Amino acid sequence: MGKVRRGGYILFWWIGDHSPRHIHVQTAKGRKLGRVNVDTLEGLENWTPPKNLVDIIMALKREGRL
Repeated sequence: MGKVRRGGYILFWWIGDHSPRHIHVQTAKGRKLGRVNVDTLEGLENWTPPKNLVDIIMALKREGRL
């Protein structure tokens, strides 16, 4: 399992999890927000991630963390 805390969010994922490749998102206090497709940066289950969260995910991808 991978886990990153950044920008007031907790992002986590499981290696070898089912497709599509995605991360789970919670607030820093542990409230579940939703899941985001890592490749398309779109929310799953009709959830739209906020712009600042998408920016964080893009930065993590550039850093090679995702």
